[in-house]
Amino acid sequence: MRELLKKHRELLRFAVVGGISFVITMSVNYGLKFTVLRTHPVTALIVGVLVATIFSYVANREWSFRTRGGRERAHEAALFFLISGVALGLNALPQWFSRYVLDLQAPRLSPFGVEVADFVSGIVIGTLLGTVFRWWAFKRWVFPEEDARVVEVADDPDIQDRKAA
Repeated sequence: MRELLKKHRELLRFAVVGGISFVITMSVNYGLKFTVLRTHPVTALIVGVLVATIFSYVANREWSFRTRGGRERAHEAALFFLISGVALGLNALPQWFSRYVLDLQAPRLSPFGVEVADFVSGIVIGTLLGTVFRWWAFKRWVFPEEDARVVEVADDPDIQDRKAA
């Protein structure tokens, strides 16, 4: 089990950052949706995802992919936010489809039904689509090279484990 965790450490860290980003997204989304953006639920979701994306860049760069790189920082950041923008569209698309194509909103549904439809389409399906795309795209374009950034051996258990093996 330990070897499996070591082998997939990067993915596990990405998942932890994603989990925290998910909580940020939900908190901002519902905070806005039930206050100032009551009539704009897709906008509330987009703002939540944007706030979480800023956190995600810092956390992924400095923790999840801390030894990966291969690009100048400005180029890396531009690619990260471009890919995150595409992922934001993928994240919002299911909720938009649910609301405006399937018309799963009031008066056709009760307020509880609307919340369930929004949660399943925007939070569950949208987050899943965006996360899978981000994992693939970040490794392919944003942080393409393994061991590209210098990290002190004493500070990084990943490098300590590789040197010990």
